Amino acid sequence: MRSAMPAPVLPPAATAPPPTAGLARLAPARLSPAVLAWGLGVLFAALYCCVSLNRYRRLESQAYDLGIFEQAVRAYAHGRAPIVPLKGPGYHLLGDHFHPVLAVLAPVYRVFPDARTLLVAQAVLMALAVVPLARWACETGGRRRGVLVGCLAGASWGVAAAVGDDFHEIAFAVPLLAFAAVALGRRRPVAAVCWALPLVLVKEDLGLTVAAVAVLAFRRAPLGSRARVATVGVALFGVAATVVTVFLIVPAFNPTGGFDYGSQLSAGQAASAPWTVPLRLLWPPLKWLLLALMAATVGFAGLRSPLVLICAPTLAWRLLADNPHYWGVSYHYSAVLMPPLLAGLVEAVGRAGRRRARRTLALAALTAVLTLPFYPLRDVALPSAWGTSERVVQIRAALARIPDGASVVATNHLAAQLAGRTEVALVCREPEPPLGALRPDGAPEGGPQWVAVDLADPSVHVPCPAAETWRMLVRYEQDLGYRVVVDDGDLVLLRHP
Repeated sequence: MRSAMPAPVLPPAATAPPPTAGLARLAPARLSPAVLAWGLGVLFAALYCCVSLNRYRRLESQAYDLGIFEQAVRAYAHGRAPIVPLKGPGYHLLGDHFHPVLAVLAPVYRVFPDARTLLVAQAVLMALAVVPLARWACETGGRRRGVLVGCLAGASWGVAAAVGDDFHEIAFAVPLLAFAAVALGRRRPVAAVCWALPLVLVKEDLGLTVAAVAVLAFRRAPLGSRARVATVGVALFGVAATVVTVFLIVPAFNPTGGFDYGSQLSAGQAASAPWTVPLRLLWPPLKWLLLALMAATVGFAGLRSPLVLICAPTLAWRLLADNPHYWGVSYHYSAVLMPPLLAGLVEAVGRAGRRRARRTLALAALTAVLTLPFYPLRDVALPSAWGTSERVVQIRAALARIPDGASVVATNHLAAQLAGRTEVALVCREPEPPLGALRPDGAPEGGPQWVAVDLADPSVHVPCPAAETWRMLVRYEQDLGYRVVVDDGDLVLLRHP
């Protein structure tokens, strides 16, 4: 009987790589945190550009505020003071808010003199805030968490609302706050205050935010270090910057010699009846929506991070103000709250256990998904947002009749289209010099060369009351003899006789 021979041992066959092996190298698990974070930043910059540029193309941008800021940047680009006729004859914009940082856009605008330059710049600045938050989340919790946090930052309701609200100076503050908050989270107090310091050039109230960053930096700096001494100086500087700009610099440029928004804070009432301050912080109930949405944005547990205290100065003046626009979750006011909130989320989940971290991130993601349809980023997915109506075509054809460099008065949305190539002001205001004024030789003093009015403008009541628009339109056409160039019922274009 023959004995069984042992089976020969064969060398393992070489296995062919699966067809997806090449793609696996491009998966998030293979990307470095820096590449992943910058990739998300580029993605959201493109999305923001689509939203804001599409709104401008559909004539949804407004003179308040895109036209105002374009006139200011246009003046800076030509070496002039930021005189903004849309705010009034000879109005110096530093008398409204203190934002000399706008001059940074002047060289770019000089090369690309168009309102869309401001919109693209804002898109890039807002998206830049995604980078440090996503990268920090990658480093502390892995690439999947980095992708999630980057998407939460990019799609956050505060930033999305700002992107759909034309252009504002706080676009510069959003990335600065993101880098400052992340530096605090990484225990780099000196870097944090360095990132925060330029905020004093963005808006007058942000000096208090600089102070808040400096206080947190002081607490996170080593005992007895020079960094602690520096943060104390920065905190004092931030408070002093707000005081000087609000009480000295802005009033110096303001035509009334004061700070136009000071009366909205009712500081006198708070001083005479300080016990009413807690009630004013929480009433009326519209303020509850703001606070609840902020908490939900960070999955509630994110509020445990001290980094969210960076929001305190902005949140305080908004809740104490008498202006209802500050209490809600619309417009651009909440954009500066998003970076500290998201940084607090990253820090909180980094300290929490795996189960709690997942629950917190799930709540934050659910909030982002539920709020997304209510804010302008939804426009990217709406087919109607990419079309061009006949009304838009008619308005563009009418505005094309106005030559570059002409003096124009117009309604809100039309003025936003004209701010870059004409000298435009609002139609409801008396021009300078007043209509009907006479020169020394007795001849009429003139007036704007063109009048452009869209009576179907949905913002016809703000900033111009409808009655004033009608009154001035009748005055131009009937009293002063302006010639009708276009009149299709709602759209009226008049030319100087």
